[in-house]
Amino acid sequence: MKRLLAIIFLALIIFLAYCFFFKKNSDVSQPKQEPIKVKKHSEAFNQNISNMINHYLDMKNAFVNADTLQIKLTCQTFITVIDTTNLTELNKDDSTIMIAAQQEVSDMKANASAMLMENEITEMQQDFRMVSENLYPFLKTIGYEGAKLYWLSCANAFGENREGNWISNTNEIKNPYKNNSGTSQLNCGEVKDSLQ
Repeated sequence: MKRLLAIIFLALIIFLAYCFFFKKNSDVSQPKQEPIKVKKHSEAFNQNISNMINHYLDMKNAFVNADTLQIKLTCQTFITVIDTTNLTELNKDDSTIMIAAQQEVSDMKANASAMLMENEITEMQQDFRMVSENLYPFLKTIGYEGAKLYWLSCANAFGENREGNWISNTNEIKNPYKNNSGTSQLNCGEVKDSLQ
């Protein structure tokens, strides 16, 4: 009987030692899972995004000037830059980031392409509003690393309580939707957010 108790006691000590040492080692070897983060992008990727933004800003300025010919020219260049944007680098972060970014790019291109088919500036402005609504979340999704940008909004850009948003590289308000409400509202707007 003493021998059986000794074996049980020894087995208990070995079990406790096993649990103590292996439990301790397993906690060290398995780091806690961190939240998904977008890593720093390559210089080539950032340059491509910068080109996209510059052509978007050129398009926005053409809307401010109500120059439909310039709107179409800058829109075509914007689409060309979108077509050359390689998002595969985003796979190093997480495939869901890349999928979300691809959807925003696809929607941007569709709305910009629709803009080329329009003849009326008010219709073009609706398409530009949608391009802006896709570009802003795209930049947030990819973890934009460029120069500071501002997310601006005019509450009555398309008539009463129908806002229009756009991105600008300055916080100065120059409304690209200025003629939609029947009056010139070049300075209608406010800064809603900033990127970077």
